[in-house]
Amino acid sequence: MAEETGTGTGAKLAVVCGNGSLPSEVLAAAHEAGRDPLAIGIKGEAAASIEAFSPALWFDWGEIGKLVTALKRNDVRDLVLIGGVSQRPDFRSILGDFGTMRRLPRILKALRKGDDGLLKAVIMLFEEEGFHVIGAHEIAPTLLASAGPVGRHVPDQDAMRDLELALTAARTLGGLDIGQAAVAVNGRVIATEAAEGTDGMLRRCIDLKREGRVRWKGRAGVLAKCVKPGQELRVDLPSIGPETVDHAVRIGLAGIAIDAGHVLIANRAETIARADREGLFLFGLDEPDAKRDGTGDA
Repeated sequence: MAEETGTGTGAKLAVVCGNGSLPSEVLAAAHEAGRDPLAIGIKGEAAASIEAFSPALWFDWGEIGKLVTALKRNDVRDLVLIGGVSQRPDFRSILGDFGTMRRLPRILKALRKGDDGLLKAVIMLFEEEGFHVIGAHEIAPTLLASAGPVGRHVPDQDAMRDLELALTAARTLGGLDIGQAAVAVNGRVIATEAAEGTDGMLRRCIDLKREGRVRWKGRAGVLAKCVKPGQELRVDLPSIGPETVDHAVRIGLAGIAIDAGHVLIANRAETIARADREGLFLFGLDEPDAKRDGTGDA
């Protein structure tokens, strides 16, 4: 493990890593592009796999001052924030060092915001320190969903109707900064995403079906996942992965619809292979930005 003070490695790009596989994939893409990234792991969130190319720096939530110092000592200018965070830090967890205390008013103000407001505040905090925050998709554009069928299977007319309904529900949720996904089956929205995240919502759907509160035969229904209207695209882009496909199969859905160019596909090859194997469609929706941002026709 690298020392938190850094040793002047000359890295110009740092990747701040939360949980999931996407941080490792972004780091790999940065290495392939010759960016020689510095991996920054959030303790309790990031996986050890972020050290596949070089030792990472590891920080607790309460060590923001030390993190900023380490980034500057390593000559970092560009910063990518990628990966999930299982829970927000509480007041006690951010009282770690003098640098954190000095920034405490801004941190506490950010923590009072909704999800998207929090992310925008985090970006502002880093930019005020002189860093340039860039999107993970700018480093690893191949992670983005493409338009149209992503795998072998395509939605039929019934699935397209459910797709549109689920997408409308997801966009409505996003406009309220609640969630980014919804499930519709046979013309009925059966679940919407909240604080539990997409996988948590899908597990809830599994319970609903097991308990007999929703019923259908065979494969039907669609999970739709999209960006929130006006969402800050440099952080927290929606994502799907192999587990998303596994949950959809267990529920008995016909497929998954994703916002083309705005949703990341983690473990892309494995995600597509599982969907193809299970007869599940993956479909990228290419919509005008005005409609995506809620300023166009519904």
